[in-house]
Amino acid sequence: MISFGVAPAFIMYFWKLNTLGRFGWLVCLIYVICVALRLARFNVNSNQEPSWRDNFFEGVPSPAGGILVLTPLIISLTNFNLIQLNYDIIVPAFFITTSLLLISKFPSYSFKKIVIQRKTTIFLLFGIVLFFGLLLIYPFNVIAISAVIYLLMLPISFFHYQKLKKQNQDSIEEDDDLEDVL
Repeated sequence: MISFGVAPAFIMYFWKLNTLGRFGWLVCLIYVICVALRLARFNVNSNQEPSWRDNFFEGVPSPAGGILVLTPLIISLTNFNLIQLNYDIIVPAFFITTSLLLISKFPSYSFKKIVIQRKTTIFLLFGIVLFFGLLLIYPFNVIAISAVIYLLMLPISFFHYQKLKKQNQDSIEEDDDLEDVL
């Protein structure tokens, strides 16, 4: 709660949201409450039976929410000066959007039960070493790019979840038809 909720909210408040006065505090408070609700829902749902849904979180997880909220600050610390961003609008928008994603039922990848083929393991290990090597050399750039990639993966995870849900419903209907015949 402190690491992914309160700390990012305070960092962003003292960086940009303090210029908004009480509205800045309200935005921070909404985010912190949403993180608390997200963590409570995770604790309640963690003891359910295994299913195909285990590869997805219900809503954005709180660690990812903490990074998403800090993304405008991280981008400001990088050398990505392609366009001038109005942080007075972007920061509250990121807070509100992330808060809604935390408490939503939006499916996002969890990577808990990821299966890697044996022949691709070496490439995965190389990718992990490369990622952490680049993270040591260019920390803010790598975190900013990772946050953008994560944001781009959200719609992909939604459509993948819908596809799996439809396949699962079709297989259940087929099983029901077989039971009726027997």
